[in-house]
Amino acid sequence: MTHDATELLKRALSLSAEERAELAGSLLESLDVARDDPEAVEAAWNEEIARRIEDLDFGKVKAVSLETFRRKLSSAAE
Repeated sequence: MTHDATELLKRALSLSAEERAELAGSLLESLDVARDDPEAVEAAWNEEIARRIEDLDFGKVKAVSLETFRRKLSSAAE
């Protein structure tokens, strides 16, 4: 966190609980705007897909069949 953000956080923490909740809600709403932008969402998914492909290519993760995944999921839920 930057120095400015740290100072802002200190000031925000001195607010009443109601004011902090209102501020937090406003900050969260500001993040939702970016998620609702179709181009931003598509770009984020493209980055995630590229990262996952890279993880597979470099052996950081191992692919499993859908059948294996479902079996593990079922046994974890029990």
